[in-house]
Amino acid sequence: MSRTPDDMSVPQYLGGANMAKKVEGYIKLQIPAGKATPAPPVGPALGQHGVNIVQFTKEFNAKTADKGDTIIPVVITVYSDRSFSFVTKTPPAAVLLKKACNLKSGSGEPNKKKVAKISKDDVRKIAEEKMPDLNAASIEAAMRMIEGTAKSMGIEVVD
Repeated sequence: MSRTPDDMSVPQYLGGANMAKKVEGYIKLQIPAGKATPAPPVGPALGQHGVNIVQFTKEFNAKTADKGDTIIPVVITVYSDRSFSFVTKTPPAAVLLKKACNLKSGSGEPNKKKVAKISKDDVRKIAEEKMPDLNAASIEAAMRMIEGTAKSMGIEVVD
C-alpha cells in the first residue's frame, strides 16, 4: 500500500487514511466558564474558521456551567467540513493564585512590592488541580512551577 503525504500526518493506528475528518486548524481561547457569547473575542475567532458560533457557545456554556466565574482555557479543533470539537483545560495558575489570595491583580513590581502571601498547602492544592495540564513528573515539580508563577505575580510563598 502506498501512502500519500495526507495520511502520513496521522499514524495508521489512529485511523490514518481512513480517518473521516481532516483538521483545518486549532483555536485557543480563554473564556469565563458558562459565559461564552458570540460577541468578541469568541465570535470573530470562530467566524474566520467558519465554525457554527451559536452551537459552540451552547456546548461550551453547558459543559462549564458548574465552574463558577473562573476563566477556562479551551482548545477548539476545526475540521475541513466546518465541524469542530473542543477540549477544556484547567484554569491558568495565575487565576487560581489570585482566587486563593483574594486579589484583583498581581503586583506591578513583583521583585520590589509583594501583594500577598500564600502557604505551601495552598500551592499544593493548586498544583494538584493543575496537574493534568502541567508537564511535571511529580507534584513537587508542579508545586515549583506554581511557586514560580506566584513569585512573578508578587505573591510570597510561606511555609
